[in-house]
Amino acid sequence: MPTTTQPRRAPAAASASARPLKSWHDKLHRGDVAKLKVCPRNIAGMRAGEMMLIPTALQFDEYIRTVPAGQSLTVPELRAALAKAAGADVTCPVTSGFHLRVVAEVAAEQLALGIPAKDITPVWRVLDDTTATLAKLGDRAKPLTAQRRAEGL
Repeated sequence: MPTTTQPRRAPAAASASARPLKSWHDKLHRGDVAKLKVCPRNIAGMRAGEMMLIPTALQFDEYIRTVPAGQSLTVPELRAALAKAAGADVTCPVTSGFHLRVVAEVAAEQLALGIPAKDITPVWRVLDDTTATLAKLGDRAKPLTAQRRAEGL
C-alpha cells in the first residue's frame, strides 16, 4: 500500500513579539542598578550572612579602566575591590562571571574593529590564560591575549 506523506511546513516566522538579541554593547549599557544582599548560605568561598554586592557590568567596566598599563589584577582581587568600594564583604561570583564576559566581548569587538587599545576597557589586564571567561570567548579572545602580551603581562 503506498504511503502518503504530508509536505513539510516552512518554519513559522518569528512573531512580532519576539525580542531581538541584544548586542554586547547593549548588555553593558542596559541600566542595571547594583544591589547589596545578604549571602543566604555558605557557597563559593562566601559565608552565610556576609553582605554581598550584586554588581553591574558597568561597575566592572569602570573599575577595570583604572588598572594602569603594564599592571594586572586577578578576578578575585577585582571582586574584593568592588565589594570594598560598595561597602560589602564579597561580590557575587556568578554575576561577576556574566559581567566580565560582557566587558570582554565588547573589548574584543572593539579591537577587531580597529579601535585603538587606549580607547578600550583593558579587560586583558584582568583576564589571563587561566580565567574561565577568556576560555568562553574562543577565537574572539585572541586580540585580548595579544594585547596582554603587548603590555608584557
